[in-house]
Amino acid sequence: MALSMPPLKFFFAIFLVSSSFHFLPSESKLSKDYYAKSCPKFESIIQDVITTKQINNPTSAGATLRLFFHDCMVEGCDASVLIASNSFNKAERDADINLSLPGDAFDVVVRAKTALELACPGIVSCSDILAVAARDLVTMVGGPFYNVRLGRKDGFVSQASRVPANLPKSEMPMDEIIKLFHAKGFSVEEMVALTGAHTIGFSHCKEFADRLFSHSKTSQVDPDLNPKFAEGLKKVCGSYKTNPTMSAFNDVITPNKFDNMYYQNIQRGLGLLASDNALIKHPRTKNFTILYATNQTAFFEAFSHAMEKLSVLGIKTGHKGEVRHRCDAFNSIKV
Repeated sequence: MALSMPPLKFFFAIFLVSSSFHFLPSESKLSKDYYAKSCPKFESIIQDVITTKQINNPTSAGATLRLFFHDCMVEGCDASVLIASNSFNKAERDADINLSLPGDAFDVVVRAKTALELACPGIVSCSDILAVAARDLVTMVGGPFYNVRLGRKDGFVSQASRVPANLPKSEMPMDEIIKLFHAKGFSVEEMVALTGAHTIGFSHCKEFADRLFSHSKTSQVDPDLNPKFAEGLKKVCGSYKTNPTMSAFNDVITPNKFDNMYYQNIQRGLGLLASDNALIKHPRTKNFTILYATNQTAFFEAFSHAMEKLSVLGIKTGHKGEVRHRCDAFNSIKV
């Protein structure tokens, strides 16, 4: 079924910004009611924090979801991305690809941790806070609810040097992206579903500027971009070199709603990143992209499954981690 083209006014109005698993031993220590006795207000406190944050800053959902992904893909879901650098160590958050992580996402976790430390000090890990905050924010903006089992500990390692090899980049060929996700245990279908997180949030112009200003020797603009869309992006990103904060929504049609519009946009030439556009062109990802564009229920089910799987990637339990007193610092100095 052909997808109809949305009115061009949309292009310029909103620029700028449960499946079962085979558990590993560490995963078996997690449970949905982990804090039922030790911190019974855990869920309600997080709900209060994220509700206030999302109302005041509508990009918080996309920002927190992205932060969670960047955390889990490097060292596992252990809040290593939250650690601040010091004179002994350049931490993950200062790796080049993480410098664009929105401050709103870090603020969500800090606010929740502060409130939880007052209610039940030393009990709730930063990694559990991030996992639940990401899920609850996705649900708040229209996305699916999925189970998040709790009991993660915060990791002891956060090094910027470990980041580049573990995160996909927008300019990567799709074969390399598939290989990266495969190394983490994700199928092509799960990778395409996780990429659907781009239905909310934004990207900085430098991440897609090549598609607008220097695509090839024969075409300044990527011909796969809808011409009107490209024209609008060029206006938004004209000064991106002098103003690196310039950005555009990943989903130009429904930027703050978690739905399947992202996949529909790709087929209309409205995919923002080169890696977005590649989903509809690569033979291993095309059919899933079309499926999710036409069937939101299928996307939500696949996304929920993939997020449950992501949320237990490389987790630490027992003595392999700690519950940090504050999320941006280890309890003792790590070199």
